[in-house]
Amino acid sequence: MPIYEYQCEQCGYRHEALQKMADAPLTTCPSCNAEALKKVVSAAGFRLSGNGWYETDFKSSKQKNLTQSDHGSGKSSGSQE
Repeated sequence: MPIYEYQCEQCGYRHEALQKMADAPLTTCPSCNAEALKKVVSAAGFRLSGNGWYETDFKSSKQKNLTQSDHGSGKSSGSQE
């Protein structure tokens, strides 16, 4: 389930809510009880980093992704080992 961030237009209170995508947006501020909550755009809650996450997690055949070490070795990305 996604986490949505809301801000009250009346008092400025910000909070996050864990909701299903099909759920209606929240409208009542938990701080001041005004019907003034609006969704705000925020950064994603995860980050893909590191070397080889795609290579190790999503490989479906003998295909190899071209890595830094392959650039100098004369291998092409289409070669099969």
